[in-house]
Amino acid sequence: MAAALVQCAGHSPQSGPSPATPPILQVENLGFADMVVYAVSGTQRVRLGLANGNTTKSFTIPATLIQGSSTLRFLADPIGGNRSPISEEMVVHPGDIVTLTIPP
Repeated sequence: MAAALVQCAGHSPQSGPSPATPPILQVENLGFADMVVYAVSGTQRVRLGLANGNTTKSFTIPATLIQGSSTLRFLADPIGGNRSPISEEMVVHPGDIVTLTIPP
């Protein structure tokens, strides 16, 4: 059930990003609840910020999370809720723009 609540629309690299260009997570929250968004790498969970309900917000993904060939997942934790949907694993590179859509 949780997998159906958060969908990742994928990522598209910018043309010719430098290794210093940070990746961006763009969260489109179509739901009413405000969500605290985390990047998850292995057992490490890093808070990216708050995505208010019915808004789109962009977050910079820390470079420390994308070093090497590790994969990331993104977790949306609703404020005052009891479900925490999480995305599928994906590899994120410098300059990538990852779009995360939280359905209503």
